[in-house]
Amino acid sequence: MGTYQQLEQHFKQIADFEHTMGILHWDHAVMMPAGSAAPRAEALATLSGHLHRLNTDPRIMEWVEAAAGEELDGWQLANLREIRHSYLMNTALPGDLVEALSRATSEAEHAWRTLRIENNWADFQPRLEEIFRLTRIQGQALGEALGKSPYDALIAIYQRGIESSEIDPIFAELAGFLPDLIQKAIDRQRRLGEMQPPPHGISTERQRALALTVTETLGYDFNRGRLDTAHHPFCGGATGDTRITTRFSEDDFLHSLLAVIHETGHALYEQNRPAGHLNQPVGESMGMAVHESQSLFMEKQIAKSAAYIEHLAPLMRQHLAPAADTTDQRWSAHYLHRLITRVQPGLIRVDADECTYPMHIILRYDMEKALIAEDMAVADIPDAWNEGMQRLLGLSTEGDYRNGCMQDVHWPSGGIGYFPTYTLGAVIAAQLKAAMRSDLDDMDGQLARGDLSQVKAWLRDRIWSQGSRHELQDLLRGATGKPLGVEDFRAHLSERYGE
Repeated sequence: MGTYQQLEQHFKQIADFEHTMGILHWDHAVMMPAGSAAPRAEALATLSGHLHRLNTDPRIMEWVEAAAGEELDGWQLANLREIRHSYLMNTALPGDLVEALSRATSEAEHAWRTLRIENNWADFQPRLEEIFRLTRIQGQALGEALGKSPYDALIAIYQRGIESSEIDPIFAELAGFLPDLIQKAIDRQRRLGEMQPPPHGISTERQRALALTVTETLGYDFNRGRLDTAHHPFCGGATGDTRITTRFSEDDFLHSLLAVIHETGHALYEQNRPAGHLNQPVGESMGMAVHESQSLFMEKQIAKSAAYIEHLAPLMRQHLAPAADTTDQRWSAHYLHRLITRVQPGLIRVDADECTYPMHIILRYDMEKALIAEDMAVADIPDAWNEGMQRLLGLSTEGDYRNGCMQDVHWPSGGIGYFPTYTLGAVIAAQLKAAMRSDLDDMDGQLARGDLSQVKAWLRDRIWSQGSRHELQDLLRGATGKPLGVEDFRAHLSERYGE
């Protein structure tokens, strides 16, 4: 067996343990009994420690150096690059820190589910202080290994190839033009007249039947996945077993459906990664900004387009409308498009429209940077959150922790550095759509027929099948002919929501 093959075998073992962890994390969020939280946290901590030992095996760099002298193809050379990077990341962290983070985040996330409902910031604060304390240590250690600031090192956990020095001007440009665009969209809606809310009182069973139909037509393979409900919609599971979740509301079927479509975008990426490299680092997705671009592409660029709603509206009527109400104008494609693209500043990030959503991310991004730099204390979060929401969206969260600083699972689960990937993903999705539109004939006609075959083939060829073979900017140049930029996102929002 050659040295490179030894590396592959080692990382195949790592992938198998990660498969197990993925299913346990999914079960923790979806089906685990509440009383099982403590032993599950211990089991996950033990597995995390074992994975850390496998990922920091000193033989890895010996194998990498020896394998570099072997005759390797492009995928194998890229795999060596990815292995080097992961080794640097993993050896920067001591095993006791990895286990402590796993235990603290598992316990904090479980507590958050109850404390958020209770609007109980007082009991949540010390748990969050421990998460940020450990994460600062994590960021400092990673930063020293990678030659980055602690916060940039945390971003690199989720998306390599971009740092805060590049994110800052992107977010500044967004914060510069979005307020005017938001106001124009609101004024335009006012001129078009008030709208009735979407039909409500629709059973979970009907909504689930629609969700299954839509996800299958989008290309999700139910032979290698499943749809369940969870407190927070997500795509999880493991390689070859990609699972999606949503939460159904009988009073807002559109939100539930769009959450399913969003998670289906994630799942399509996972189910179409390069088949020959699934158990190697090079076969993994190219970071969470790219992953979010795929979910947001399906949710925002496709599902909210007037063309695709021509296909979607009849499916909604078929599954959701009682026979006597099929002539209700609220089931028309035109009306549904107005509903689904409505702009209205709100408190909740996951409910935000695509014009106001970046403001939610900018708030969290600025606070994360300050918290990691210790320019802000966890105790200051509620007041800083309220001030930021009033400044960015004109809304107050004073005393409303549940709909303010406790609304997201990311901080209690240790996902600090993740938030910017959402808006970066939206920017990438618009850039992909612009390039795709110039490559495909009659794209709107295809979407109106519900035919995504060419859209998926384009994404499969340029994004899904590429795994982590290319760095971020190289992947985008290969797919769109240019590096990451805001112009296509701005043009998309202006076309859909402007005058």
